[in-house]
Amino acid sequence: MIPSYFIAHGAPLLAIEENEYTKFLNQLGQHVPKPRAIVLFSAHWVSSVQYVSEVDQYSTIYDFGGFSEALYQIEYPAIGNKHVSEEIKDLFTVEGIPYQTESSRGLDHGAWVVLRMLYPNADIPVISMSVNPELTPEELYKIGKSLSELRKKDVMIIASGGSVHNLRALDWRDNGETTPWALQFDEWLEKHLKAWDTQSLFQYDSLAPSAQLAVPPYGREHFIPIFYSMGAADDEQKATLLHRSYRYGSLSDSIWQFG
Repeated sequence: MIPSYFIAHGAPLLAIEENEYTKFLNQLGQHVPKPRAIVLFSAHWVSSVQYVSEVDQYSTIYDFGGFSEALYQIEYPAIGNKHVSEEIKDLFTVEGIPYQTESSRGLDHGAWVVLRMLYPNADIPVISMSVNPELTPEELYKIGKSLSELRKKDVMIIASGGSVHNLRALDWRDNGETTPWALQFDEWLEKHLKAWDTQSLFQYDSLAPSAQLAVPPYGREHFIPIFYSMGAADDEQKATLLHRSYRYGSLSDSIWQFG
């Protein structure tokens, strides 16, 4: 059974940088089983309803500004898979999860930055999914859990975001030092993910140290995708930290594998 993943997409510049994290992501795609499709929840597609993409050919969305021109030349021409989209809709219907379909939206950088490093040939069908930060962690986990059957059918589930993603707290000098509160939050998260302590994790905002700094209200959409990918592995309840590093003091580049 293919694991599910929570993968940080960092800053847009990650797409053209070579560093410890990008090297790891490039290698990861070569060592995990190649899936028949990827279901990807992106922190940059926020909606108050769960969207399921039904796209034949994705365009590439440049949902950022002021960066190197090289970023705007990148294309990731992934295709969709309407059969897998139908499977998702059927699973949601069984579990009573409301959803809508979307047939024109391209892949935002939360999706293509990660996918391009994992599978640079864009030869795996993608089903793009929105995230809803208005839902409780329990509700997000339930959505992920409803998709767990897909993992038995060689479908990889990826949630793209960041465990610590507070843009207002970044140190742009990037001197290699990690901000203590960011590490404290990530270490708390690691402890409770490895224990599969959903009771504590669902109350992270009141229990985790520096939660309001690590997951500010305006940036909650970057953290909450972790509950989709975690829920997708509820049948195994195993969490493995594959990588963790930091940029700009507190921007966490972490990869969690579930299952």
